[in-house]
Amino acid sequence: MTSHPDPRAALLEAAIGHVAFDGWSEDTLKLAATDCDIPLAEAAALFPRGALDLALGYHRSGDQKMIAKMAETDQSEMRYRDRVALAIRTRLELSDKEAVRRGSTLFSLPQNAGDGAKAIWETADGIWKSLGDSSRDVNWYTKRMTLSAVYSSVVLYWLGDASDNNEETWAFLDRRIDNVMQFEKTKAQLRENPLVKSFMAGPGKILDQITAPSGGGHENFPGYWSGDKN
Repeated sequence: MTSHPDPRAALLEAAIGHVAFDGWSEDTLKLAATDCDIPLAEAAALFPRGALDLALGYHRSGDQKMIAKMAETDQSEMRYRDRVALAIRTRLELSDKEAVRRGSTLFSLPQNAGDGAKAIWETADGIWKSLGDSSRDVNWYTKRMTLSAVYSSVVLYWLGDASDNNEETWAFLDRRIDNVMQFEKTKAQLRENPLVKSFMAGPGKILDQITAPSGGGHENFPGYWSGDKN
């Protein structure tokens, strides 16, 4: 076994230096293991699906860094839309653009699309958690679905952005956040509409049965259905 205190983190850090040349591949995993003096068998055990798990590991480490960074940031005087924008910007600024580009290519393959979509969802979930989101009903899902779409579009724009300090990306991000805020405003207005109120008191009551994940379900099924909820 390796003497590294965190061999997984060491492999991910070492992999970044090879991704630009070899992508998220088996070669990258092998080279990272060599750089860290970690036996290949141990590296394979840490990333059993090889390149895919290595890329997912990098993505999730970025989520964790973003959450930690946001926790250190004073958000008390910020507007909510600015806090959302800051979280997304922080997430991208903590990422290596070429590593993300290669990851996007890997996740676009049909066999990896599910893992890629799940990774984006986890990022959206991490952002909402870093902002103190306390929703436990259907809004838990709508918030993450909306933010997943925003984050995905901003990433694609960022990957093609050649402007100084990615200024065009941050302007695009602001426009997308404005779209989200308008969507939330429209939702609030609809809830006050008499027709919508009638629907929610009748057929729409079924939405009350949808709850956020409790931690007890299968990891591939975010959330659960509580049929006996009153």
